[in-house]
Amino acid sequence: MYLICGLGNKGAQFEKTRHNIGFRVIEKLSERLKIPLDKKAGECLIGSSTTLILAKPQTFMNISGRVILFLVQKFMISQENLVIVHDDMDLNFGEVKIKWNGGDGGHRGVRSIIESLESRNFLRVKIGIGRPHYLPADEYVLSEFTEEEEKKLPEIVERAALAIETIVNEGKEKAMTIFNRRTKG
Repeated sequence: MYLICGLGNKGAQFEKTRHNIGFRVIEKLSERLKIPLDKKAGECLIGSSTTLILAKPQTFMNISGRVILFLVQKFMISQENLVIVHDDMDLNFGEVKIKWNGGDGGHRGVRSIIESLESRNFLRVKIGIGRPHYLPADEYVLSEFTEEEEKKLPEIVERAALAIETIVNEGKEKAMTIFNRRTKG
């Protein structure tokens, strides 16, 4: 069983922000796989099939680790089958990268998960939002995508969803080989 968790912030005011791209990917997977996000598990919206659980924590991102720990324990998920989907300022806008293990890269949501699990051993599907040139990082991640970026998002979200499906169906090594090639945003 895989647990696929998209990171984001709860609330309508954050819905279209850069930080919530993980939620968009979970919503795309929910639609593609016909797995409605219609159940609650602790502080999380989930949907499940026989092989995976899709999850959107309903806390703020920087404290999402406790929700992930709850889900991992409740559903007895091996950390090898935990996939966290999140934004990444160190990747060019639109890049999708799969990473196993590693640090938090300054991402407070990922840091919260590492601290709660007391482990770095989980998969991340990172989606590039680029580095800001005009705002401090904390303001940038909470800003909405530009109109031009918003037009490109469906393709980017689709690519991230395909990366996750590849992880689940063909394994992380195969997915990394396919999706970790650099692309232009």
